[in-house]
Amino acid sequence: MTKLNLILVLILVACALGMVTAQHKARKMFIELQQEQELAKKMEVEWGQLQLEQSTWAMHARIEKIATTYLQMRVPDAAHILVVQSAPVKAATP
Repeated sequence: MTKLNLILVLILVACALGMVTAQHKARKMFIELQQEQELAKKMEVEWGQLQLEQSTWAMHARIEKIATTYLQMRVPDAAHILVVQSAPVKAATP
C-alpha cells in the first residue's frame, strides 16, 4: 500500500508543478498582451498626429505662401492664362 501512496504523491506533485508552470506562462503571456495593446494605442495616437500634420503641411494656403515667398512665384494675370481644350476621342472602327 505504501508504494501506491508514493506513486500517487509523485503524480500529485507532478500535476501541481505542471499547474504552477501553466499559470506562470499564462500570466507572462497576459502581461505581454497588455504591453502590446498599450503599444497599439500609442501607435494609433501617433498615426492620428501624423495625419493631422500631413494635412497641415498640404494646406493650399501654406503651399501658396511658400511658392510666393521662397520661390518668387505669382499667379499669372487672366490675360496670360490660356485654356487648352482637348479634341474629342474617336472610337476606333474595326
